[in-house]
Amino acid sequence: MQSGFNAYAAASKTAQNVQSPRELEAGLLLKAGARLQMIVDDWAVRSGDLDAALAYNRKLWTLLVSAVIAEDNPLPVEIKRNILGLANFIFNRTFQIAAAPEPAAIGILVSINRDIAAGLRGR
Repeated sequence: MQSGFNAYAAASKTAQNVQSPRELEAGLLLKAGARLQMIVDDWAVRSGDLDAALAYNRKLWTLLVSAVIAEDNPLPVEIKRNILGLANFIFNRTFQIAAAPEPAAIGILVSINRDIAAGLRGR
């Protein structure tokens, strides 16, 4: 997981001059959602990529949780609880999908990522 964090930190440093942290998080959520959606859209060919896409999404959400629970995070407690609840759902759904892969189960992960990204972008 350290390599995932390093990649996130490197992308964050590079993008700080161009993007806000919220915009970077939104972009990463959209990227993770797009990877999952491509697998759903072409299941017969891309289903073998599912584990890697789920791992990427899980690592991203792990990083988001780490940021949310940091002592210096200024978010209100209720928003923190909501994000932690979503993360818990995502982690559970990820394990369910990994155990019994089927395209129909993946859509909710894509939707959550897109919705959170839209919220981060203020849309």
